[in-house]
Amino acid sequence: MEDPANHDPWRQWFHQHGPRLLLCARLWTRSVADAEDVVQEAFVRFWRHQRQLGGEPQALLITSIRRVAVDLGRREDRRAAREQQAEEVSGRMEPLFETPVEDRERVLLVEAALRGLPPEQREVLVLKIWGELTFEQIAGQLAVSPNTAASRYRYALAALRRDLTPICHG
Repeated sequence: MEDPANHDPWRQWFHQHGPRLLLCARLWTRSVADAEDVVQEAFVRFWRHQRQLGGEPQALLITSIRRVAVDLGRREDRRAAREQQAEEVSGRMEPLFETPVEDRERVLLVEAALRGLPPEQREVLVLKIWGELTFEQIAGQLAVSPNTAASRYRYALAALRRDLTPICHG
């Protein structure tokens, strides 16, 4: 059995990078709870099978997160469709970011702008900014060229600038 003290650097690493991994998982899941489950399962898979591999763990974990999320989506498609429909009917959407009450209005506007992006642009934006992946890594994740990933990122930024500029200056 391994000494638990050897895991402290990983605990620190996960504490630092966990929120970014969770945000990436939110791209491919329907709720925060599902995203948390996906990150946990992906990390366990990583810990058991990939941690001794060379390379950047974050990129390996994001690949694993995407796979686990796709598997979860396939298993729960019918249930999730009913929940999503009920959520849309009620008009309630789970927030993407946790913020102080005084910033809540601005956060809701930013979240609405993010949700208003085409899914392929939103996916690249989150992987680039919060996932801290390169366009090459994003291209590998999404099975597109690095140029396509970069274009989607630029289009997403332009759309956010257009939609949020009045908010930031207002």
